[in-house]
Amino acid sequence: MSGKQSVVKKEWLRQRFDDGLVFYRSEERGKCFIEYIPAENAWVPIEADGYLYINCLWVSGSMKGHGYSNDLLEACIRDAKAQGKKGICILCAEGRKREFLADPKFLTYKGFRVADISDCGINLMYLSIEPTAQMPKFRECAKHPAIKDKGFVLYCTDQCPYTYYWVPRVQEAAKEHGIPFKVIHITDKESAQNVPAPATTYALFRDGQFLTQSIQSDKKFLALAGLQN
Repeated sequence: MSGKQSVVKKEWLRQRFDDGLVFYRSEERGKCFIEYIPAENAWVPIEADGYLYINCLWVSGSMKGHGYSNDLLEACIRDAKAQGKKGICILCAEGRKREFLADPKFLTYKGFRVADISDCGINLMYLSIEPTAQMPKFRECAKHPAIKDKGFVLYCTDQCPYTYYWVPRVQEAAKEHGIPFKVIHITDKESAQNVPAPATTYALFRDGQFLTQSIQSDKKFLALAGLQN
């Protein structure tokens, strides 16, 4: 991650701390952290009052296989109980692991259950702490992701540093190849909570239909557009 990418990410975090955001990083070097926030202040279109929402649980590379995911999640669970929360919720793919989404098999093993399902195959999973609490759910805009615009349309925030690096490169690639490409940069919570997709960090549409939450490189984007193998 470049210095500028790091600055953008840290600034996004800094502006969320007053909203209750918590960021824990392992003492070990590498990509190993958890980031969560009261669901009322989460930058996703869900209805989950009284829950904590996990923005990101990230353990990668040599950090995998050492129990760090379990440790980080347990820290979040302890915090949720200490705060008197109803439970914890997080986005994952339906049935299998997808890029930039949590692993549903790991979450199921930890006691999470599916609360709601979006038409695009992204699930909202939750871990109940208060047994009688109402389950969290997607807002309608996230449950049925669709827009009217033609061409490629990208909704994104500064929550992930990779968007800062790759989005301008994809924009340039689209321009060079005459591909209609529109970026809607989300800069406030209210807009994020009304994005027409379950994932708001990166939500790419084509001709009105949701394509992916996976952050695209310029080469991957051109392949999606049918211009490269």
